Amino acid sequence: MSNLLNLVGRILIALIFFGGAIQKVGDPAPVTGMITGIGLPEWLIWPVAAFNLIAAAALVTGPGIRIWALMLAAYCIFTSYFHWDLRADPWQVTIMVKNWAIAGGLLILASQDTDGVSTGGRRAAKTGFQPDQK
Repeated sequence: MSNLLNLVGRILIALIFFGGAIQKVGDPAPVTGMITGIGLPEWLIWPVAAFNLIAAAALVTGPGIRIWALMLAAYCIFTSYFHWDLRADPWQVTIMVKNWAIAGGLLILASQDTDGVSTGGRRAAKTGFQPDQK
């Protein structure tokens, strides 16, 4: 049961990053504005979108769940800077705190023994959880 809960939790967290990738590709203007607003080049949106997509997929499927969780936690903490805007939009502070909470969940995930909770390959075989093989 704990492996199933671990997988469901990873899927729910990954949805945030899948959605972020889709938003960045579908409408890059808001994020490029944030990126250029701190002096970084706007082309960074494309590697960031790719990172969101790849990291989300790896968080769900493994292997390397621990390292992906750590990288995503660091990403959440770093990107929370973009939402520190008390005077213009207090709602942004809520988004910033949500980023910290997501980072906290990812750190908890990284601290767990993730052997046997991958959805593919040899690790899944250890737990008895096997994806459909056709």
